[in-house]
Amino acid sequence: MISVSFIKALQYFPEEKNMAKAKKKSPAKAAPKAKTKEMVIVSSKVKGLIRGNDCNCSSDALDGLNGLIYWYVDQATKRASANGRKTVRAHDFTL
Repeated sequence: MISVSFIKALQYFPEEKNMAKAKKKSPAKAAPKAKTKEMVIVSSKVKGLIRGNDCNCSSDALDGLNGLIYWYVDQATKRASANGRKTVRAHDFTL
C-alpha cells in the first residue's frame, strides 16, 4: 500500500516519477569520405618518375598532383573563354 506522504512527495517531484531511460549509444559511424576527383594521371608512370629521381612517393602525393592538374585545366579553360575561344591551346597553360 502506498502512503499518502509518498504520493504528496511525487507531486513535488513529478520528473522522478516519469524519468526517461538513458538512450542507447549507437556504434560510431565512420565520417563520410570527401569526394575525390577522378584520377587523370597515370599513377604508375608518375611513381616511376619519382623513383627515377631517387625519391619515395607518399600516399597523398598523387592526390596532390591530381588536384594541381584539375586547377591547371580550370585556369586554362577560363583563359580560353576570356579570349573568346572554346578551344584550349598550349599557351593557355601558363603560370
